[in-house]
Amino acid sequence: MEFDDRFMQAQRTKFDCLLFDLDDTLYPYSSGIATACRINIEDYMVEKLGIDRSIIPELGNLLYKNYGTTMAGLRAIGYDFDYDEYHSFVHGRLPYENIKPDPVLRSLLLNLPYRKIIFTNADQIHAAKALSRLGLEDIFEGIICFETLNPIHKNTVSDDEDDIEFVGLSSTTTTTSSSQIFDIIGHFATANPTSKLPKTPIVCKPSEDAIERALKIANINPQRTLFFEDSVRNIQAGKRVGLQTVLVGTSQRVKGADYALESIHNLREAIPELWEADRKSKVGYSGKVAVETSVTA
Repeated sequence: MEFDDRFMQAQRTKFDCLLFDLDDTLYPYSSGIATACRINIEDYMVEKLGIDRSIIPELGNLLYKNYGTTMAGLRAIGYDFDYDEYHSFVHGRLPYENIKPDPVLRSLLLNLPYRKIIFTNADQIHAAKALSRLGLEDIFEGIICFETLNPIHKNTVSDDEDDIEFVGLSSTTTTTSSSQIFDIIGHFATANPTSKLPKTPIVCKPSEDAIERALKIANINPQRTLFFEDSVRNIQAGKRVGLQTVLVGTSQRVKGADYALESIHNLREAIPELWEADRKSKVGYSGKVAVETSVTA
């Protein structure tokens, strides 16, 4: 029995789960998707919310900086809009053809015998399109996305009890008068603002609450999970809730990042311990049968 325990400890690897951001993490920033998305957000603010284009650079920067996403910030300061319409406008016109199939990444991920889950602030439709373009649509156990963390009413799309439950979202559009809008530009222009920033009803990264909810939904142990992100603040929030972290897009480590990768393709070179499970499975013990860990799509 004592030998069996030592054998199992030798077989146990450092990680159980790989938690991946999607945009600018699994495909590069150079694809132009992020830039196109920003332009679409600005157009939505002008065309749908009636915001003066001249203030959008400053407003958008403040919303993103203080709320995690422009969408979350817009809702915080008083704009009311249909969430599905917003996502359709912002993501519906993206140049998805710029995202190319990535057989190298596919092979890397298929050879990693861990749970693999997507965790994105984007909506489910966008996540599915991007993964399909990459050729990775069957690699991940599930997708934790905007709808997962911001349910209005649930809509289970899979009967497989082993899948992460996805939730649908419905929202009604109402008119918001300018008098109801919190002046966040004026707030930060004041030397000693007396008012507090309003809270957003939207749950998203880099909120620690959002990350903790995602971990609970997917039944993830943060201490045995690697969190891959291109955002420094998301990495740092993940570190605060106990995740082991990988900053993607630079080889320069920052505070809160356990590893740093210039590209997701550098996975094997930068984090060789991910392949420990494969090496250990090849170690023979008399009277022991090696158990092969399967990768489920």
